[in-house]
Amino acid sequence: MSDDLRLWAVRGATKSRSNNPDTIVEAAEELMRELMSRNELEPQRMVSCIFTSTHDLNAEFPAVAARNLGLDAVPLLCASEIDVPGAMPSVIRALVHYDAPQDHRPAHTYLGEAQELRSDLKAAQ
Repeated sequence: MSDDLRLWAVRGATKSRSNNPDTIVEAAEELMRELMSRNELEPQRMVSCIFTSTHDLNAEFPAVAARNLGLDAVPLLCASEIDVPGAMPSVIRALVHYDAPQDHRPAHTYLGEAQELRSDLKAAQ
């Protein structure tokens, strides 16, 4: 990494319409496309990506979406979100680590109903 770059992390979330492999991948792809677009991310600048999903989404790994988008060289990890009573169901979250210029500002991305998770981040909507 050059001196003009530093390590950043950006968060995002979305909801899947159902616990179906296709809908999980579709939702995760939309989230990743938005995170990559809003942060001008190219795969070679991405360091790693961690996905979580709520316990009701277990039909597919959200990381499949990242592979579909060409992130073959980026380490990916999927995990279950803590099952907190009353928490929003059917949520896929992503945490992406990447290199960017020192003056970059991460554009966190919360889509659809998942916007309610971080209403404090107006720029994330």
